Amino acid sequence: MTMLVHITAAKNIRSVRRSGIRAVSGGHEEAVGVYCLPVLPSYQATHQWVRELRRGGQRTLVSVYFRVPDDEPVQVGHYSRFPAELGSAEAAALIAAQPDPRGYELFILRPIRAGEIHRIRRVNQLTGWRYMPGAHGRPPCACPICNPRGQYSAAKIRAVRRG
Repeated sequence: MTMLVHITAAKNIRSVRRSGIRAVSGGHEEAVGVYCLPVLPSYQATHQWVRELRRGGQRTLVSVYFRVPDDEPVQVGHYSRFPAELGSAEAAALIAAQPDPRGYELFILRPIRAGEIHRIRRVNQLTGWRYMPGAHGRPPCACPICNPRGQYSAAKIRAVRRG
């Protein structure tokens, strides 16, 4: 059984304990499922998406650990590329073998039942990357997709980029 972790808002804890993780996220080709990562030896790599997900407006996130069968079909790949379909154990090994696993993700094409959940834990809210892996030290993109109106410091970033 492969141990995976899903990051969600703390306000969802009761719902997750009662009925599991709903398959509401949209993946490639309009597939519906659950985004997650395998539990890796590195806490940073396992919970790498926390800071990026907090940019969406959630104040406090938690990690939901769950197990799926090793042969469960999942989509795996870097978020900027088209995913490959593998078994969950193969996908976890693929991500663990990467020299830099930042930006990788697993996508399970079904909801996670409450009985599959192993543990729900707090997660360090400052773990991970923002904008993109390796963005530290590079100026942020000022385009309206990466920096929408109303986002913290968006106007300042656009003003700096214009000159």
